[in-house]
Amino acid sequence: MTNTHSKKFPPLSVNNLSMRYHHKPVLTDVSFEIPEGKTIAIVGPNGAGKSTLLKGIMGLEPIMDGEARFFGEPLTHKRLAIAYVPQREEIDWDFPINVFDVVLMGRHGQLKLWQRPSAIDREIAQHALEDLGMWDYKDRQISELSGGQQQRVFLARALAQKASLYLMDEPFAGVDVSTEKTIIELFKTLKAQGKTIICVHHDLNTVGEYFDWIIFINARLIAAGPVHTVLTKENLNKTYGGRLSLLNDLTETMYRTQLNKAHDQE
Repeated sequence: MTNTHSKKFPPLSVNNLSMRYHHKPVLTDVSFEIPEGKTIAIVGPNGAGKSTLLKGIMGLEPIMDGEARFFGEPLTHKRLAIAYVPQREEIDWDFPINVFDVVLMGRHGQLKLWQRPSAIDREIAQHALEDLGMWDYKDRQISELSGGQQQRVFLARALAQKASLYLMDEPFAGVDVSTEKTIIELFKTLKAQGKTIICVHHDLNTVGEYFDWIIFINARLIAAGPVHTVLTKENLNKTYGGRLSLLNDLTETMYRTQLNKAHDQE
């Protein structure tokens, strides 16, 4: 079913956002809006502020100036409509909890303080695990899983939340080929339902294949828009500067191939 949020407002608008880390500016005056029902990659070099941007708009790191609004409203009014998947490195994998209970946590936002998950909540969690190919691991402790399996579990938790907007911090980092394919299929399913997905992403070679839009970030906004218009050598140079050895890797043939793939998806 397509989202029924107000058609007047985008899933996410960021307005003049600035952030610091240890008193050092990390992001300065970043503004953009994203369209509904698209897959969006946040791209930039290491230390560019990509993960900081996600944490700031999710209220996990302080914003110095500016704001983020979700479907036209502040985060506190739309928290249930937003699912956040952090980097795997930020999760305590030794915490004594099994796979099913992790995914069931995705339903807790729907419950009152005194309520326990219902049979329907448990069924939703089961379906999420099945969709990510992890139902057979439901009783495993999360530390017993491989990196790819751990990523699938936290994606299943986000899926169980039944959100409209998904924010993911490098979901493809360190996963196996099978998990990568599973994530892409999940993106296609969510997109077909009218959901919006924003990911911090590090692999330019797959941007045109996996995403509809790009947000180029390097301490400030460089460019934002559809892949076939924003993935240009000019924007790559502005974003990566002297570190752009990957322009040598992104050959003319590869570059054109990505643009053609992106254009076909529009």
